[in-house]
Amino acid sequence: MAHHNGPRKKTRYKFKKELRRRGLPPVTSVIQKFEIGEKVHIVCNSSIQKGMPHHRFHGKTGTVVGQRGRAWMLEVSDGNSEKIVIARPQHLKAQR
Repeated sequence: MAHHNGPRKKTRYKFKKELRRRGLPPVTSVIQKFEIGEKVHIVCNSSIQKGMPHHRFHGKTGTVVGQRGRAWMLEVSDGNSEKIVIARPQHLKAQR
């Protein structure tokens, strides 16, 4: 058998969208700005593959640490360690 361990392995239902949410997201999700220290939720948008964080972090909340190009650097706790996740704004939502 072939080796099937890509970055989107086991995400068939995790990245699935609702019927009326399919297609590209609005432009406002692309031009979001965040402040350093702000809390954001990582919600992967499956219609945009660029800048998508690993599916392990889908649904997690992180703190904005900085910006790298168009993407944002987040600090997320993963078990006992803190990880830096780089994600584009299409995959982030500000915490209310």
